Amino acid sequence: MLGTATGKEASLTDARETKRDAGNIVSRKIWLPKLLYDALPYFYLVSGIAAFLTTLYISAWFWVLPHYLLFSVACLHLGIVVYRRRRRFRDDA
Repeated sequence: MLGTATGKEASLTDARETKRDAGNIVSRKIWLPKLLYDALPYFYLVSGIAAFLTTLYISAWFWVLPHYLLFSVACLHLGIVVYRRRRRFRDDA
C-alpha cells in the first residue's frame, strides 16, 4: 500500500483521512501580521456600519438591499464576537 516515514504500511483510509483533514480551510491556521490581526474586529465593525448606512441611502427596493443588510449584520456579529473573545482571553490571562 502506502509507505510512511516509520516504514510501516498505511491503509487507504488513513491516507483519505489525512487528505480530508488537510483540505479543511476553516480549521487551517494562518499567520497574519500583528497590525492586521489587531485591526480585524474594527474592520468588521466599520464594514458592517458602512453596509448598514449604505442601505439607508438606497431610495428604492432593489434586489441588493437584503444582501447589504445581511452583510452588515454578519460583519457586526463577527466584529463583536472576535472583540469579545480576545478581550475575554486577555482578562483570563
